[in-house]
Amino acid sequence: MAAQNIPATLPVVRRTPTAAGPGESSVWTPNTDIYLTDDGLVIKVELAGMRKEDLELTVENHVLRIRGERHDGCRSHRCRFVVMEISYGRFESLIELPEGYDLSAAKASYQNGFLRIEVPFASSQRSEPFPVPIESA
Repeated sequence: MAAQNIPATLPVVRRTPTAAGPGESSVWTPNTDIYLTDDGLVIKVELAGMRKEDLELTVENHVLRIRGERHDGCRSHRCRFVVMEISYGRFESLIELPEGYDLSAAKASYQNGFLRIEVPFASSQRSEPFPVPIESA
């Protein structure tokens, strides 16, 4: 698809995960950029300090679910934060994509603290849930 045929805006919906239940820690949502290219959509998620093994990507009904857990470096009871701006613990991001993208052909890579997911324009659709593997860069 040529760049001139790409709409200026997309009905991409970011949904906030449901609140944690009693006894559960809260879930945070990582910073995310979503942009169009000539080939499709790129989703770039800021996840510094993670290992790809700690990330999970799944797709169901046009919704891309990105989740995992970032552990803090201070587990001692003697550790007291003076400033704490980095989010730790469980995270989740839900991104609902419109028709026209082939999530079954999505490719993901994790490098230098960024998860990059490339979703090409669709030629066919897949309806059952499936995982998206993360490649090493």
